Amino acid sequence: MNLPQIASKLPSKIEIQAHKRYVWCSCGLSMKQPYCDGGHKGTGFKPIIIQESENKTIFLCNCKKTSNSPYCDGTHNNL
Repeated sequence: MNLPQIASKLPSKIEIQAHKRYVWCSCGLSMKQPYCDGGHKGTGFKPIIIQESENKTIFLCNCKKTSNSPYCDGTHNNL
């Protein structure tokens, strides 16, 4: 499998709604970052489904190097 493409070195701050489904891009190829648009097809990457039980603010990784996918863990600070 190839390495994911860095979409941005900054995370996306997202206000998510309880029980709503969000689909995070893991490959970095989506034109709708941080969300998946199917750009991973044929790459071996798969998107990650996010669904929380309460409304909350989250930070999604755009550098695609996080060790806590899909959430930002600050890895972008070392790129």
